[in-house]
Amino acid sequence: MSEQKTNNSRRQLLKNIGLTVAVGAVVAGTTTAVQASTAETENKEPKTKKGYHETQHIRDYYNTL
Repeated sequence: MSEQKTNNSRRQLLKNIGLTVAVGAVVAGTTTAVQASTAETENKEPKTKKGYHETQHIRDYYNTL
């Protein structure tokens, strides 16, 4: 009788460990998504033109050639 009780407690322990890992993964994913969305809203700067821009430091470099 004690063997069956031990097996049940082991099974329950394994179920609880699996449940804890699953809940931890969901919480970690939710936290990351919330941080990413707040970072996007904070960094709303006007977008600059893409591509080549000749700036003063580039002109200085060309002058050294």
